[in-house]
Amino acid sequence: MKPSNSMEKTIDESIQGTSVSTENKDNNKRKLYIESYGCAMNFADSEVVASILTKEGFNTTQKLEDADLVLVNTCSIRDKAEQTVRKRLEKFNAIKKERPHLKVGVLGCMAERLKSKFLEEEKIVDMVVGPDAYKDLPNLIQEIDDGKNAVNVILSKEETYGDIAPVRLHTNGVNAFVSITRGCDNMCTFCVVPFTRGRERSREPQSILEEVKDLWDRGYKEITLLGQNVDSYLWYGGGLRKDFDNASEMQKATAVNFANLLATVAEAQPKMRIRFSTSNPQDMTLEVIRTMAKYKNICKHIHLPVQSGSNRILKEMNRLHTIEEYFILIDNIRQILPNCSISQDMITGFPTETEEDHQDTLKALDYVKYDFGYMYAYSERPGTMAARKLEDDIPEKVKQRRLAEIIALQRGHCQYRSQAHLGKTEEVLIEGTSKKSKNEWMGRNSQSTVVVFPKENYKIGDFVNVKIEDCTSATLKGKAVGYSDNN
Repeated sequence: MKPSNSMEKTIDESIQGTSVSTENKDNNKRKLYIESYGCAMNFADSEVVASILTKEGFNTTQKLEDADLVLVNTCSIRDKAEQTVRKRLEKFNAIKKERPHLKVGVLGCMAERLKSKFLEEEKIVDMVVGPDAYKDLPNLIQEIDDGKNAVNVILSKEETYGDIAPVRLHTNGVNAFVSITRGCDNMCTFCVVPFTRGRERSREPQSILEEVKDLWDRGYKEITLLGQNVDSYLWYGGGLRKDFDNASEMQKATAVNFANLLATVAEAQPKMRIRFSTSNPQDMTLEVIRTMAKYKNICKHIHLPVQSGSNRILKEMNRLHTIEEYFILIDNIRQILPNCSISQDMITGFPTETEEDHQDTLKALDYVKYDFGYMYAYSERPGTMAARKLEDDIPEKVKQRRLAEIIALQRGHCQYRSQAHLGKTEEVLIEGTSKKSKNEWMGRNSQSTVVVFPKENYKIGDFVNVKIEDCTSATLKGKAVGYSDNN
């Protein structure tokens, strides 16, 4: 896994990486270099960190050799991600020997999970900061400036960073993340998120609307509302969700759920494209789907992780739905939103998984025929219920064979879904130049499928109607036929 300068989606991996700010202040003297790994939430958190440190005299830089402070925003979701971060930290530690003034800090999920190892045992960093402690960065930096190690990994039940205006890192001026929830209450047995990011809490709606308005006023055309589980969003005057037994009848009547929030944002900024991620099948409601159908500016794409097609494995994972209930949700999405794309997360080789369980997963893929997906072999994460209660008993060779079969089937479905766009004219938001040709633009349609087409006289940020003429399993190719009505 290599750090990247932009958010990239492949068939099995999503990465964010080295970032540079476009909002540096001329009077700031110190240089901050940030690398982010893992999910979109980590990338959004890095923007919050950059904002906090801008006020402390730091400008971000893309050049490691210029840095006074290096921060690595980490992911613990898989062992591969952790090993990549460790290699980067070893490199930064070697640089410190040549440049003693350089300080190195670890942020995010690995910071919370491995704080003692980083600071006391391995002694490879100066500072360890958990996802809920970024407002304490000024104090922690003062400590490392004074020659001390600094740590704060305390999880919060209230912190949402709703009062922080993020610095947009390495922005194309078109797309931006807006966090709406933090943490997770769904204790899936394979997942470290509840332990590294804490309990679910929702951000105050007005602060979300203000951030979206600010982005629109600055020329952004598309936002993604972010949360570990956006469908659990609930605001009734306090940050915690689900506590209806203790809420008054008035609070219940005036509560803002995710469907309400989605509609409010869509109405407040009718020209802004809206996406969201991630959903949980057990929490997604028909109200959300109907809201998506009602508003043209809400993109018709749902990322709906299933993890397995086997009911037995879903139970072992503590996924609170059956595969039959998942299929009913899929059928409802297809009925209410016929043109909606659906993507998935899938784990193969979970403890005790049999060949029959694996075949159930392949059947589930065939039933849904996802537009794209993110597929992984099970990676045991220390501290999770699966690690404590279940033996990681599937041989690596078997995991990889099953994963290859899942990926091959998904590739076929990607091709099938891509071909359904042929001959159609679709609205595309131009995000940048195609990676494969400097003469072509790259953007995405409402279904989040990448579209490339000749540049002609259009520019980044334009909404363009593109007639789809050809495709691969991951990309649509076409020709622009004019501006869309959304410009």
